[in-house]
Amino acid sequence: MSLIIANTLLPADDPEKSLTFWRDALGFEVRNDVGYGGMRWITLGSADQPHTSVVLYPPNADPGVTETERQTVAELMAKGSYATIVLASSDVDKTFDTIQATGAEVVQEPTDQPYGIRDCAFRDPAGTMVRINQLPAA
Repeated sequence: MSLIIANTLLPADDPEKSLTFWRDALGFEVRNDVGYGGMRWITLGSADQPHTSVVLYPPNADPGVTETERQTVAELMAKGSYATIVLASSDVDKTFDTIQATGAEVVQEPTDQPYGIRDCAFRDPAGTMVRINQLPAA
């Protein structure tokens, strides 16, 4: 059996702000942008990984979620503790400088971690933690 990661879904309570971050700050290409019922799903990804995408979805889209649960999700998003994604770069310092120059919210500057990686972190407009790891030298 061979499986790949196709999509990961991340909440986006302000699709335009999230699109600006993922497209303009991170450089992801827009693959699909679908509106339905006053909501919007935006699919993006790296040109280097055509089969792997991030789908920015409206956190209120699931009809099975109660109002209390919606409020909890909104509170967790506001705190920045609802979702995380880990990306990787061949030059995390240069990537950090490029993203920081767009005005993105910095959580952590490039740091050598005690567990052996160098990484940095940003927060997207919906509060998602976006960590970027340094790829090992080839």
